[in-house]
Amino acid sequence: MHMATAQGRLTSRLVDSFYTEAMLLADEVRAYFDHYGRAEREALPPMQRVSFSCESLKVTTRLMHVIAWLLTRRALEAGEITSEQARQPARRLGIAADSDPVVLAQLPETARALIEASCDLYARIHRLDGEIDRQQMPYSPARMLMNRLESVF
Repeated sequence: MHMATAQGRLTSRLVDSFYTEAMLLADEVRAYFDHYGRAEREALPPMQRVSFSCESLKVTTRLMHVIAWLLTRRALEAGEITSEQARQPARRLGIAADSDPVVLAQLPETARALIEASCDLYARIHRLDGEIDRQQMPYSPARMLMNRLESVF
C-alpha cells in the first residue's frame, strides 16, 4: 500500500524503514547519553559538560519530531487521518535546533557520531516534509479514476 505525496509516492516500506532507523537511533542515543556516555561527560570541563547535556536534549528533540512525523505518515496510510489533517502545522515536522559545529568538535567521538546521525535523519525527513506542500498538485479526473481502479483491483 502506498501513501500519495507531492513528490510521487512515499511508500509504507520507506516510512517503516525510516521509523525503524529512528527508533534504533533513539535507543542508541538513550543508552549512550543516559549510561555509557556518563564517564565521558564527567571527564569534560564544566562548560563542555553543559554543552554535552544541551546536545543530548537537541538529539532527543530531533528524534521525537522525526518519530511523530513518521507516525503521522503511518496514520495517513492507515486511513486514520486525511491528507488534509496530515498537512496541518501541528502534524508536520517540528522545528529542531541546530548543533553548533564548534561545540560538536569539543565533544567525545561517540557523542558527535550520534548527534550527526540525528541531524542527518532529521534533514532527510525535513526534505520529505517540505515536498508535501511544494509540489501539491490536483489530480486530473483521469488520474483520480486510475487511482480508484488501482485500489479496487
